[in-house]
Amino acid sequence: MTGPNLLALYIHWPFCLSKCPYCDFNSHVRETVDAARWKAALLADLDATAAETPDREIASVFFGGGTPSLMPPDIAAALLARIAARWTLAEDVEITLEANPTSVETRRLADFRAAGVNRVSLGVQALDDAALAFLGREHDAAEALAAVATAARLFHRFSFDLIYGRPGQDAAAWADELTRALGHAGGHLSAYQLTLEPGTPFHALWRRGRLKPVGEDLAAALYETTQAVLAGAGMPAYEVSNHAAPGQECRHNLIYWRGGDYVGIGPGAHGRLTIAGTRTALRRARAPEDWLRRVEQTGHGVDAREPLTTAERLDETLLMGLRLAEGIPESRLIDACGKGFDAAFDAARLEALIAGGFLTRDGARLRATPAGRARLDSVIAHLLG
Repeated sequence: MTGPNLLALYIHWPFCLSKCPYCDFNSHVRETVDAARWKAALLADLDATAAETPDREIASVFFGGGTPSLMPPDIAAALLARIAARWTLAEDVEITLEANPTSVETRRLADFRAAGVNRVSLGVQALDDAALAFLGREHDAAEALAAVATAARLFHRFSFDLIYGRPGQDAAAWADELTRALGHAGGHLSAYQLTLEPGTPFHALWRRGRLKPVGEDLAAALYETTQAVLAGAGMPAYEVSNHAAPGQECRHNLIYWRGGDYVGIGPGAHGRLTIAGTRTALRRARAPEDWLRRVEQTGHGVDAREPLTTAERLDETLLMGLRLAEGIPESRLIDACGKGFDAAFDAARLEALIAGGFLTRDGARLRATPAGRARLDSVIAHLLG
């Protein structure tokens, strides 16, 4: 689902009940949130985006965060009504809401469905209470499974996330957890390796020697276990961390990975927009209060707008496209940098990666193999020299 007229829309709700110790997303804890003020600002930022993108067709809408399931459902309803008024919606438009599976938020899922949401993505993260406590989650495993059951009842399409590479975890235990997860899954699962991001409490614990990440060999075994268990259940990886039955892929994220246009509203939201043949990077003010003031003063939250260079477009095309099992068609590379495979890369480096089993070139398409996707940053760094 890509095309010059299609557009994906991301809406950022930056607030959480608490900050998870592994999270480096643009999320914040506030004692109170002025819902009316935030509703007005989000609608204004949305209107500014609509004025810049006339005659585009909305292929997907994604409410991310933060924790957008903490957003009053009437704000989601107002935003979706405004989107429908300002743009044409694709016949099969995908409207996703990220949600935490606490019992309080689960009770609100029916209200979000009534608002127009047609897909949910639940941050389950683990099916073990001790692991959930370690990860700083607000729910337990029973709440998580109840939320998954509610999502399955209310929505035709739903997904949930799991995190592996937790201290003390081994491949056998992870295989068992995945198998249990599959008993409750719909057509999509996301599985992310725990990473210790700078600036997070987990990273600080690691620096003080109080948290030991899993070693490289175990991390590789856990990744391979993920691929084997989920592919064996009919949900192969269509992207590095995302698995789906055929036709159940997240359409919103596919637009990103395939190099399509997308725009974001809300604090810190990013976008890539092609106007008059120029692909431009857009960034909203990051801090919630800064974004709010900017919208109220100027009518939009954009604080940076930069045309991408040819080199930047090449980098993004590789970083995004090689994450996908389908790879990158040469036509997309030519659109990004004006060159095909033989001209964009050093031939010896490309052939070495193919010979090493990290890339394949099948006609006019370049793909990362499973081994290549497992170490994609290194593959791309070598390819670009």
